[in-house]
Amino acid sequence: MTDVKAEESQVSDVHRPEGGRAPGRSPEVWGGVPARNKNFTGRTRQLNALRSGLMNQITAVVPHTLHGYGGVGKTLMAVEYAHRFHDEYDLVWWINADQPGLVRSSLAHLAPRMDLPGVNSTGIEEAAEGVLNALRRGDPFRRWLLIYDNADEPEDLRDVIPEGNESGHVLITSRNHRWQAVAETVSVDVFPDTESVEFLKKRIPRGISRAEAEELAEALGHLPLALEQAGALRSETGMSNREYLALLAEQPASLLREGKPSEYPAPMTAAWQLSVTKLREDLPEAMDLLRCCAFFGPEPIPRDVFFPTVEGSVRPEVLELLSNPIRLSKAIGQLARYALIRLDSSSRTIQVHRLIQTLIRAELSTGEQRTVREEVWELLSAAAPPTANDPASQGRYLELLPHVRPSGIAESAGPRPRGFALKILSFLYTSGNYAMAERYAREFVELWTEASGPDDRHVLEAQLKYANRLREQGRYQETYDLDKTLLEQTERVLGPDDELTLAARSGIGADLRARGDFRGALTHDEETLRLHREALGPTDPATLRAMYNLAIDLTLTSDFTAARDLHEQIYMLHKRHGTAQAPQHLLMYLHGLALAVRLVGDYTEACDLGDDALAYGREQLGADHPRTLRTQVDLATSLRMNGDLEEALELARDAHSRHLREYGMDHPETLAAAMCLANTWRMTGELAEALQLAEDTDLRYDQIYGSDHPYNHGCTSNVALLYRMLGDPTRARQLNEVSLTGLEEKLGRDHHYALGITINLASDLAALNDTKNAARLGRGSLRRLRSLLGDEHPMVLTCSANLILDLRAVDEAEEAERLFDQVKPLYTRVHGREHQFTQAFLAGQRMNFDFDPRQL
Repeated sequence: MTDVKAEESQVSDVHRPEGGRAPGRSPEVWGGVPARNKNFTGRTRQLNALRSGLMNQITAVVPHTLHGYGGVGKTLMAVEYAHRFHDEYDLVWWINADQPGLVRSSLAHLAPRMDLPGVNSTGIEEAAEGVLNALRRGDPFRRWLLIYDNADEPEDLRDVIPEGNESGHVLITSRNHRWQAVAETVSVDVFPDTESVEFLKKRIPRGISRAEAEELAEALGHLPLALEQAGALRSETGMSNREYLALLAEQPASLLREGKPSEYPAPMTAAWQLSVTKLREDLPEAMDLLRCCAFFGPEPIPRDVFFPTVEGSVRPEVLELLSNPIRLSKAIGQLARYALIRLDSSSRTIQVHRLIQTLIRAELSTGEQRTVREEVWELLSAAAPPTANDPASQGRYLELLPHVRPSGIAESAGPRPRGFALKILSFLYTSGNYAMAERYAREFVELWTEASGPDDRHVLEAQLKYANRLREQGRYQETYDLDKTLLEQTERVLGPDDELTLAARSGIGADLRARGDFRGALTHDEETLRLHREALGPTDPATLRAMYNLAIDLTLTSDFTAARDLHEQIYMLHKRHGTAQAPQHLLMYLHGLALAVRLVGDYTEACDLGDDALAYGREQLGADHPRTLRTQVDLATSLRMNGDLEEALELARDAHSRHLREYGMDHPETLAAAMCLANTWRMTGELAEALQLAEDTDLRYDQIYGSDHPYNHGCTSNVALLYRMLGDPTRARQLNEVSLTGLEEKLGRDHHYALGITINLASDLAALNDTKNAARLGRGSLRRLRSLLGDEHPMVLTCSANLILDLRAVDEAEEAERLFDQVKPLYTRVHGREHQFTQAFLAGQRMNFDFDPRQL
């Protein structure tokens, strides 16, 4: 659609280094590069400067930037460079960089082409980082070219430019002058006189003399995009040079002089106006289509978005055009011939230069802009699949995502566009783009509230999604306050049985868990489940999620058997009735079942279920999805308890590093992963490292949850355990006594967290030679644990094993041996004879309780 193509001879003096690819060979990887412009002309000096600069890199990648204002042909010059020198590269990859949040996604989708783990197995962040690292190493491709088109701020790309490989090249196009300070810059300006003439003679092969070309180029300011438009109009209409110049002179004052930004020059405005005028005369429906394109983003638009939608959602003339595939194809072809769009038949996309989009929008009144924008919202909404549960649907959402913000859909008031916007929030969450999901949710809430009031249903739903994002970030008090308000609103506006009201009730249950009120959450979620069953039925997806929340409450209130049974029921109901649900729900239910099985003490089965769940999560959601990472942390814990320490340590380390990269150090999920790693290090004998990490995590839990939260006390007990193992039982006892007091106040003495600490506290007393009190505490703990969990639970066996040692130490040998005879067959039956815990028991070793914070 713009600028220029030179013959190969025009840059034949550009140096081609020895050791390059054989001439004529195509790169092994070639992705996203637009088709070559057959009318590309000139630019010899800039191409020489660009090629020379890239080839003179000595030790590291030096980004090179094509800089200039809109319409001078920066993108087309980058396209020409990629095509002209493609045989010098093993890999060429094009990245649309005007929306920084989507750059890593583009890099991530390069991973499979480099034989690296892709998005489905590692997640967007990990896949992108893997690509960048491989490019830095030059493995598997040493000679590569990355093109970042239409970048804005240099800071946006700082972390996604691979450095360190002198054979790799980075090319950037940008209108932002700040790139001149951080990259080698090649200025791209209007054509010199000779190249303008050469271009026009090539663009209008018959009917223009050199003198006429010089006159026309001068009138259009030698701007490549304006020359392209003028050439296209003259070629298509047979208009003479005199006619064109006369029309150009008759145009009213340019938009530039009416206050438009200086990056949109007057020649472009004038040339565009002539093309549009002629298009209106010849094929007015094509103009309607072009106006629609102006309100999408400047990225490629899927061709099949232009499809008949609900009657009344677009103007009759537009609906008539979309309903007639022959006329629609004719309109698209005419727009392409007039150089108003770029048509890519291989990808079936339409693309409009952002400068043309701006000019089209500027000619419309405010009311007309609103009408066309609303039509685009309807087209986007109709093109979106109902869910993003499968790869094809996810691919479609990826195509639509770049058009969400440019289309201004946040300003929508209609039910379909707002429904589409809410689906985008769900897709962003599913695909792991959490920062964008929160940003969009906040924007939707603010604009929709202003337009429709706080009681609008879409506002309430967006608020609920926003609250969920806040909770996932650990902003618990903020979430709780918002959820309380939402529950009051939804009950008042929608009634107690509405799905949004029930969802708000479920949010309150999650907030109560996050506040450490486990019994309050249990009571609340029992009622919530009853309401779900009455309003929606026993197998509705929302009812299954309410059952899942209740099962989590049961694990947090020490009722492990009931939790396992409920998790199993949920999983089977989902398998029978939930085939249309998103993959994250199946993973959630499978992971919940694995967790509950571990808590009842069946570590081998928990490992089997956890392996299955983790493989499914990585395949369906990606390795960095929060559900996948939670599954990985819990599997590491199950493996540790099952004695598979090497595998547990590998998973724990990997999960911790992923959480740090995704969430930072202070996110609750990162803290849980850190405590899992500290516990695993303790089991593998790396006590100093474990203590350092556990103490740091304990301090952070206090800051996130508050000093009276059960998780804070549980983490402190882990620190105490490490102090005793490192030879400081006095410090361990002090910490455990404080934690036990806090847990008893919050949860009561008969909670398994509190009883676990009493097991460790008895060991502290024994280490301090206070064996009498150790035995006394052990007897009481064993009685309470048996009443709570039964005779065969691993915590009961742990308490029994330690009590046997303390009874022997206080000369209670008869009681000790009687207990030993009771417990020995239970160890073999529960764990197996070769298990680490059975062997430790038979060897007379003291055992410990450690705390693993799980999902709230």
